[in-house]
Amino acid sequence: MGFVKFAVTPGFEVGGTLFKPEHLAALGATVGENAKIELTAFKQLYVEVDEARAEEIKEKLKEAGLQIHPAGFVTKSLIACNFCRGAEDAGLDVARSLDEAISGHEVPSPLKIGYAGCALGTSEPLLKDIGIVKMRDTYDIYVGGDGKSLKPTLGVLFLSGLTEQQLVPVVRKLIELFRQNGKKKEKFSRFLERMTIEKVREAVS
Repeated sequence: MGFVKFAVTPGFEVGGTLFKPEHLAALGATVGENAKIELTAFKQLYVEVDEARAEEIKEKLKEAGLQIHPAGFVTKSLIACNFCRGAEDAGLDVARSLDEAISGHEVPSPLKIGYAGCALGTSEPLLKDIGIVKMRDTYDIYVGGDGKSLKPTLGVLFLSGLTEQQLVPVVRKLIELFRQNGKKKEKFSRFLERMTIEKVREAVS
């Protein structure tokens, strides 16, 4: 038997992505001595465990209140801000709906999606492949950000003034467009350059 890797996150709330003591206790008690736990830049833990026990471990971690997602070439769970303006003003419920809609889809290369509940942008949404910023009662989407180099690239404004009802469908269309038309291991920013932002905008609007 080999090893299986998957992602673990507590989700997010006012205050941010918070692993509680009981979460960490469940991890330590459940995964076993041979497991590896890696802290990622996605606000997730990657957990590598014996394949024979993987499903049992996942179920126990879910019972402890943790979310389980695939690792690898998938859309990551939403990288959210700390909702410092409060749950309602910062759109916590919208962010949770978005997280549920976007997490775990297979894509040509790992896709990071960020969310900020105000223009302070503490979750650095403009450095993510897709970034969402709440602007009072509407949402702006930025695309093409990339912070993983000595010359980071800021995302560019893709669509602005979206309503809560428009937001999730547009982001899901972006993911699906990348899934269907992206090349293997192609970064999302390179995909946008090849397709052109104008054509991508037409395809999802």
